[in-house]
Amino acid sequence: MKVVYFLFALLALASSIAFCYDPSPLQDFCVAINDTRSGVFVNGKFCKDPKLATAEDFFFPGLGPGNTLNPLGSKVTPVTVNEILGLNTLGISLARIDFAPKGLNPPHTHPRGTEILVVVEGTLYVGFVTSNQDNNRLFTKVLNKGDVFVFPIGLIHFQQNVGYGNAVAIAALSSQNPGVITIANAVFGSYPPISDEVLAKAFQVDKNLIDYLQKQFWSNNS
Repeated sequence: MKVVYFLFALLALASSIAFCYDPSPLQDFCVAINDTRSGVFVNGKFCKDPKLATAEDFFFPGLGPGNTLNPLGSKVTPVTVNEILGLNTLGISLARIDFAPKGLNPPHTHPRGTEILVVVEGTLYVGFVTSNQDNNRLFTKVLNKGDVFVFPIGLIHFQQNVGYGNAVAIAALSSQNPGVITIANAVFGSYPPISDEVLAKAFQVDKNLIDYLQKQFWSNNS
């Protein structure tokens, strides 16, 4: 009987792992296609006939500097399945993040992917916050050129340029489409807006402050 319970537990664990991440490909590739009349639906994207795939399906031209002239002083340039259709079902993507001096990639989460970041130029102050069950512990580090840091899937994290010049980082993510939720934008800039009574009680502040925050323009750097 113990063996049976163990097998059920193992099966449950395997199932949970299988459904938490992008599916493993069952062929060499599955290039996404926007024409739903000529493809097969696979986890959010249709696949074109593999015989019709070309090198262009696996190519992104010039991952160059992003424009940091915005209130945050940063720019995220994603390369996901939306930019390279050949990433479909491959479970990986990346992004280039450019920072002006003191620029910030504000607190955000990736609901479908773990992120590993390497600093290409400059100095970054980075960190993430653990879940409620771990008492929301903050892990931070100052990274210099060549340093690498990991942000676990789903956890709130951030990066800020603390150097005197521009900074550049490249992030790889464990999903073809990791998604992003910027915390301030989601809480104070949702459409339609969250009730100011709800937010005032949640943050234990006056409703006038919530109303002020909801009237601000919440910048999107991606």
